[in-house]
Amino acid sequence: MQKKNVVIGLLGPTLDRGVKEDRWGRWRPTVSICQHEDFLVDRFELLAEPKFETLSGQVMEDINLVSPETDIRLHHINIKNAWDFEEVYAALHDFCLSYPFSPENESYFVHITTGSHVEQICMFLLTEARYFPARLLQSSPPRRRNHPTYGKIHMINLDLSQYDRLASRFRREQKEGLSFLKSGIDTRNTAFNNLIAQIERVAIHSQAPILLLGPTGAGKSQLAKRIFELKRNRREISGDFINVNCATIRGDAAMSALFGHVKGAFTGAGADRAGHLRMADKGILFLDEIGELGLDEQAMLLAAIEEKRFKPLGSDSEVKSNFQLIAGTNRDLWEAVSAGTFREDLLARINLWTFELPGLMQRREDIAPNLDYELQQFAENNGTRVTFSQEAKNHFIDFATSPRGKWKANFRDLNAAMTRMGTLSAGGRITLDVVREEIERLEYAWRDMQTAGDNNTDILSSLLNKEQLAAMDLFDRYALAGVVRVCRESANLSEAGRKLFAVSRSRKKNTNDADRLRKYLAKFDLNWKKVQ
Repeated sequence: MQKKNVVIGLLGPTLDRGVKEDRWGRWRPTVSICQHEDFLVDRFELLAEPKFETLSGQVMEDINLVSPETDIRLHHINIKNAWDFEEVYAALHDFCLSYPFSPENESYFVHITTGSHVEQICMFLLTEARYFPARLLQSSPPRRRNHPTYGKIHMINLDLSQYDRLASRFRREQKEGLSFLKSGIDTRNTAFNNLIAQIERVAIHSQAPILLLGPTGAGKSQLAKRIFELKRNRREISGDFINVNCATIRGDAAMSALFGHVKGAFTGAGADRAGHLRMADKGILFLDEIGELGLDEQAMLLAAIEEKRFKPLGSDSEVKSNFQLIAGTNRDLWEAVSAGTFREDLLARINLWTFELPGLMQRREDIAPNLDYELQQFAENNGTRVTFSQEAKNHFIDFATSPRGKWKANFRDLNAAMTRMGTLSAGGRITLDVVREEIERLEYAWRDMQTAGDNNTDILSSLLNKEQLAAMDLFDRYALAGVVRVCRESANLSEAGRKLFAVSRSRKKNTNDADRLRKYLAKFDLNWKKVQ
């Protein structure tokens, strides 16, 4: 079905004026747009100030004469000063937020020929920022008198960088978008902030799959949800956010959960089931721990991503679902491909936009602002406001940012610590004694992780047999044990390689830390999976 063409434009008090019969000999842009035989306007959303009611009525009447098939709708926009940037932008922005856009069914065109220059620029800015999910349309008068009075129409692409004031506003809105993805947390880690800036740009301008890498608790699920909310607020998607932990579904249950089934497809299938992929239609499907999916589910998922259609279990008919995929994993999918547990073609399909989130140990300067965020979340979730004494807060941050703070579960550890301290604080005040107790609790929880590698024989005995150990020099035992400890403290092979070869990699033109580490482990008949 062909989409309807919807034009959104401002009434031009000067260019659109004319009430006598000679008006038909003049070029009036709003009316003229509806006179082009090669561009059918199904609906015209006319934005006008209330004081121009007579003129807007005449323009609507004339559009009905030249294009009876056009549905014209009048919207009163309260703008007292059409040259006031703040006022104009606010009024048009409010219109965008309240208008029921439906990009799946309609094609939108923003007409920027009429109105003051400020109004035209604001219309363009809102379109560029995707508040208007539309293309820009400009009309121009005929070049010669004997040409048709409706002139020409064409799409345009202007450079707004010359408009410093508007460019500044756009940068401010972009910064708000970045803050949105970070849940309003004033993070200080430069690498992380640059990463979020890239993700924000991709989220706004791309519908392709996004792959989020990183250790457990690094915030992949929360970031995926914020990407969804950002795109929904910009009207880029209209569906739901469907969150699936692939580690919790196996076998036939995984097939049914993801792709749905029809009644009678298998024993116990007493009714139809839509499945997560259909539920995510026009929205976002977040597959956390995607590396846990079986090969059969991976094959069907690849087809569903590429074709936007698939067959539920037991069905002979295909169903459609146009979703955007965000995948998350703490596994090394490239290693999984080598091991034969993950499809290479699926990895190639979801690897267009890949972002690796660092753990909390790599972002120690962000612990303090995240601690403030956790305080706020605790208050919202429990209805109780909790604060630190200054001495207690300084003591906790000193510990958290020091090498003693292991943060093996990353933000989950920080959230749990804040929940415990908030709950145990009488009168809503976290004291130094409460902080000291929590530090002891955390260090005890991390105790095994800290000491597991102290005995090199113990750490290697679970990986190598007695004969292999006996054949190794003491030097090799110590070196291999250290490598194993680093691997077990890392989210994936690449991260471990970067840690182990941090010095020598700086002297190489082409670095492949993961491959170097993979070859080293292979000397002892080991691989990433065995080491983990």
